[in-house]
Amino acid sequence: MLTGQSGSGAGRDDARQAPPPAQASEGAPMTRREMREAEAAAAAARSRKAANSRRAAREQSAAEPRTASRRTVTEEPGPLEFGDDHETAPRRRGGWGCLIVLLVIVGVLVGGYFAVQAPLAAFMERFEPAPDYSGSGTGELVFMIEDGDTGEDIARNLHDQGVTASFDAFYDLILEQNPTFFPGAYQLASEMSAQSALDALLDEGNRLENTFVITEGMWAENALAAASQGTGIPVDELQAAAADPAALGLPSEATTVEGFLFPATYTFGPDATADEVIRTLVDRQFQALDEAGVPEEDRWETIIIASMLEREAGLREDYYKVSRVIQNRLSDASPTNGLLQFDSTVHYGIGEDGVITTTDAERADASNPYNSYVHPGLPPGPIGNPGDLGIDAALNPADGTWVYFVTVNLDTGETVFSTTLAEHEAAVQDYLAWLADHPEYGG
Repeated sequence: MLTGQSGSGAGRDDARQAPPPAQASEGAPMTRREMREAEAAAAAARSRKAANSRRAAREQSAAEPRTASRRTVTEEPGPLEFGDDHETAPRRRGGWGCLIVLLVIVGVLVGGYFAVQAPLAAFMERFEPAPDYSGSGTGELVFMIEDGDTGEDIARNLHDQGVTASFDAFYDLILEQNPTFFPGAYQLASEMSAQSALDALLDEGNRLENTFVITEGMWAENALAAASQGTGIPVDELQAAAADPAALGLPSEATTVEGFLFPATYTFGPDATADEVIRTLVDRQFQALDEAGVPEEDRWETIIIASMLEREAGLREDYYKVSRVIQNRLSDASPTNGLLQFDSTVHYGIGEDGVITTTDAERADASNPYNSYVHPGLPPGPIGNPGDLGIDAALNPADGTWVYFVTVNLDTGETVFSTTLAEHEAAVQDYLAWLADHPEYGG
């Protein structure tokens, strides 16, 4: 039917219209049924046309904002263009700009803080009191003031032994109060305030009578001087009591009591004799050897090695490493041909106890039997009095291939152990550079 073709065509093309309802074809009248069908078709066509018009209007309306939005990004807005789309992009640019400026400001402030923090802290420390404990401390310990100790020595020793919290806390009091100290042994405690420690050292009631201290590695002549000072027994009487090593039970190789005066704090009654003092010190060393499991026939060699460890090693772990170096150098495969090359043995042979280094002439002097630069093997005897640590390390050397070692910082005890000569020479240069900066060590 013509109306059916017109109706279906309207769905494909909006420009095509259904024929008017008056007629279906020229000169041919329509029946009522055909007229109703034509009217229905025309109404459907008008409805579709209206829907298409509305859809076209929506699409055009939707396209216009996008066009405007694109224009605001690439074009400057006209004088009357104040729509939201034109305001959005500038606000985003302004937000990022503010954020960048803020980050720059924060970065400058943070950098400035760290730049001035260290100088400011150092400046403030000048006005802050030195670290100090409070109260009279806990426990008990014996503190020695040696003959000739200065105020700096006493302040340093108090801090090193855990009596005071800092060197400055005690030394500042000395500068303020100008006290007078007397040599001797004093009963103190751990973690005392600087003022409490000073008061205790000035209180004669804390001074221990007939008390003295022998430290690890101390030479016998200095140990006897300390015993004389502490007990009041003349030093020549103590030397006479120590003159017969065989009578004291020392190994047959011993010609003096060197190495057999155990380091410890000793207190004797007012009626103690020189013989009693020497016997007590020697027996205490025998006790230490027995407790370490050293057979009597091995006492001599053990004491010699332990005495060298006390003079050469600083940190506890280094004792065992130096012990291994000694064993490696004494072995048949030693690259030093059995030479220990220890300055400490040279010093002992020439009687110099206050320097660290040796000269070329001293190292070349074959007349010194303790010169381990020219005489291979162990020295002829101990070079000091070892304690428990030295004895234990002598018996239990660490595992390692080290042949060389040098302490590169005498303040901290830092020591470098090397297997090759090239490694060792590099470490020696570090030591010499450190020594050049610290002439007080006799370098």
